[in-house]
Amino acid sequence: MTILAPDSPYPRDFTGYGRNPPDPRWPGGARLALSFVLNYEEGGENSVLNGDPGGEIYLNETPGGDPVMGARDIGKESQFDYGARAGVWRVLRLFAERGLRLTVYGVGRALELNPAIGRAFAEAGHEVASHGWRWINYQAVDEATERAHIARCVETIETLVGKKPVGWYTGRISPRTRRLVAEHGGFLYDSDAYDDDLPYYVTVAGRPLLIIPYTLDNNDMKFAVPPGFSANDGFTQHLTDAFDFLRREGATAPKMMSVGLHCRLVGRPARAAALERFLDHVVAQKDVWVATREEIARHWMAVHPPGP
Repeated sequence: MTILAPDSPYPRDFTGYGRNPPDPRWPGGARLALSFVLNYEEGGENSVLNGDPGGEIYLNETPGGDPVMGARDIGKESQFDYGARAGVWRVLRLFAERGLRLTVYGVGRALELNPAIGRAFAEAGHEVASHGWRWINYQAVDEATERAHIARCVETIETLVGKKPVGWYTGRISPRTRRLVAEHGGFLYDSDAYDDDLPYYVTVAGRPLLIIPYTLDNNDMKFAVPPGFSANDGFTQHLTDAFDFLRREGATAPKMMSVGLHCRLVGRPARAAALERFLDHVVAQKDVWVATREEIARHWMAVHPPGP
């Protein structure tokens, strides 16, 4: 495997695997590895209750506008609370009914505020990966604080879930995030990337790090950002089109597909119905490996270990 160092003269890789991607050799000869991700963020967003100067304006039912500064934005808080109180349980039921497991991107502060849900994730056999200590933009956060947040998130997940997380995804990263994650150690993979349909390696802090790319298009966040899904059928159709296309492509070149979900968004009944239709389409296929990101990482590292 070719590994690109982050300190290359121009540290962006436009080549990737090129026209001849490796055969992932997914278990059972699957044409596609499908990873569902449930973002658990409720309570970790911007809020004066968390010591922030203002409230959250991102990924909710009334996006945009100016944040409420210096005081609680109780209406926005209530929208986030729905995800923790109702939405997350609805999504977990949909997956349990079909015997499917997913990866949870868990924000440390959010899990700390609702310990019962961390236990529920573990009891259901879902993977809980790190999604940062807070659900904020780390672009301007100083290095010492970000380093401490990484450690605190890992510690919190281990305490609440009973297992250290082996995956990382911040989302709104800083230029230092990947290095700090690698320096902390203990992670099998990093998902702060959107640039491929297969895992790949990079060298960070002198060691190979597996990147499992994530998605922002097969993602219910598009209900809350323009241009996005204005109708539930659009969400179902988008996921189905991506899934069917990759399955056809997988006859000769198997790939991976990620689906991003949020408790407060897809957990609403109408959107849950749209997700339900897609899940039923998925389980009707026999040549797809629905796996956690940890399972995908361990498989990839066994089949395609890092080279020089």
